[in-house]
Amino acid sequence: MRRPSTAAVFCRVVDNYGDAGVALRLARQLASEHALAVTLYVDDVATLLRIAPGVDPSVDRRHDGVRIVPPSAAASDAPADLAIEAFGGGLPDAYLDAMERAAHTTAWLHLEYLSAEAWVDDAHGLPSPPPRRRLQRWFYFPGFTERSGGLLRERDLLALRDAHVAGIESHAGVWRSSGVDALPADALTVSLFAYPGRAAEALLSEFVRGPAPTVCIVPEGVVAESVARVVGRPRGVPHVVRAGALTLVVAPFVAQRDFDARLWSCAFNFVRGEDSFVRAQWAARPFVWHIYRQAEDAHRAKLAAFLDRYLERAPEPAARSIRSLSQAWNDDDAEATVIAWREARAALPHLAAHARSWSAGLATQSDLATRLVAFVAERL
Repeated sequence: MRRPSTAAVFCRVVDNYGDAGVALRLARQLASEHALAVTLYVDDVATLLRIAPGVDPSVDRRHDGVRIVPPSAAASDAPADLAIEAFGGGLPDAYLDAMERAAHTTAWLHLEYLSAEAWVDDAHGLPSPPPRRRLQRWFYFPGFTERSGGLLRERDLLALRDAHVAGIESHAGVWRSSGVDALPADALTVSLFAYPGRAAEALLSEFVRGPAPTVCIVPEGVVAESVARVVGRPRGVPHVVRAGALTLVVAPFVAQRDFDARLWSCAFNFVRGEDSFVRAQWAARPFVWHIYRQAEDAHRAKLAAFLDRYLERAPEPAARSIRSLSQAWNDDDAEATVIAWREARAALPHLAAHARSWSAGLATQSDLATRLVAFVAERL
């Protein structure tokens, strides 16, 4: 058994912020909590810059202890003890050639997308031999059980969350930085990070004519056409506009820690992809996941498996409302989304209690980075 001291994370961005977000969080945690010298090779500079301000991947640069470079830099780098191929993006041929020539073994992991499907536990950790290579590779599946690869969670995350939730000034700071000096009395706060569609426009219109004030924060450029049709195009960022019962905040993208704080400061979160999906669960707030669409509707099975697991112990009618809203939202069904949202809003106290219970249950398990390092140590 040999503990790794160096790691290389390769990320080819497909789902925008989700892929880059997961890769960056994992790389940062391997460096800060497990003392690995980590290089993150990422092919989409623009996406990374939006969630890691100040990074310049055109040159060797460190960000929170992680060296971030474009994939072309791998051609001249020595192989690390641990190579992580994020989401099937592959490793450069030159890097694989160097791995085959190296005197030491590199543990090569195929980090898969997160799924709550039952088969994940059996597939996690299985060999995944690459074709035409004298190398070994293993599947690494994130998941929700002890038999899976776990979920990303920094050591201090929940303590930071609880301190933020307990502090009135913390919440006020999040809204002030977004251009809202004071929230309307009794306002429901919502974070909307979703893929474009008719349902988003219908939901925003429902907020406008709603029975009580809603403050909704939307990242710049997200569901932009829906925003424009409901309240007009923003004039700069941050931009705050009021229409009927809605206060809409179009806010800039922020560093990942600041995005966590947004989720913590909202009573309900719409999230998309994978990174914000996991962070919404650690936020311990009610949420709806806008899953990334896959060929042959493979995403539908993943969504259904998660809802079955997440809502297994949720009280009715709260479970029914969040299932209906999730399905309508992902089907982009405008009318059904509005009906389901009204039901979910009425069930918010029960949904909030369930979200806290779910998050607490997940927190009893060890985190993904810790499991991953132990997995690799057994194979070096």
